[in-house]
Amino acid sequence: MIVAIDGPAGAGKSTVARAVASALGGTYLDSGAMYRVVALRSAAGADPAAVARDVAIGLGEQVTADGEDVTPAIRTPEVTARASEIAALPAVREALVERQRELLYGGGDWVAEGRDIGTVVAPDADLKIFLTASEEARAARRAHELGLDAAEVQGAQAERDRRDATRDYSPLKPAADAVTVDTTDLTIEQVVDRIVELAEAAVAP
Repeated sequence: MIVAIDGPAGAGKSTVARAVASALGGTYLDSGAMYRVVALRSAAGADPAAVARDVAIGLGEQVTADGEDVTPAIRTPEVTARASEIAALPAVREALVERQRELLYGGGDWVAEGRDIGTVVAPDADLKIFLTASEEARAARRAHELGLDAAEVQGAQAERDRRDATRDYSPLKPAADAVTVDTTDLTIEQVVDRIVELAEAAVAP
């Protein structure tokens, strides 16, 4: 089974996807971490597409690049901004989409989150979810997570939303058959329960 969870920054994708994977007994795939690794490793001038093809990425509680723990390093505001920029490069997306497909279709049950899982990476996923929330709620969550000013975060978030939604290759948008879940006024537990219920129904005989 493949559950695809897409949506903008701050909608709760990572927290929800990790919890859904645990509830369903599947593996969690954080596609955004892969773009962040490429952003980090190419920041000094390396070709992002070459990094996307060649860097060894380890995913889990720790994210590694060529064996080095980069978990804190890929969550800085600078890497976040650069990840959105390099994610608009077709050669980078092509390389990482191929790697994501190898994982998802290599066997087992997966819960994958990102911005184009249901539309590009796994368009035949058993369940597609588009998580969203109000701009204010998303900014407040991300500001709390990073210890930053909410207004500052909302400004950067609006620019990232615009860039993600308008890029030519693999823009952020709900799949035609995705179930939209607005998390603005829901607890994490409510969102997880809803998605688990939908996933179990999707694969029921």
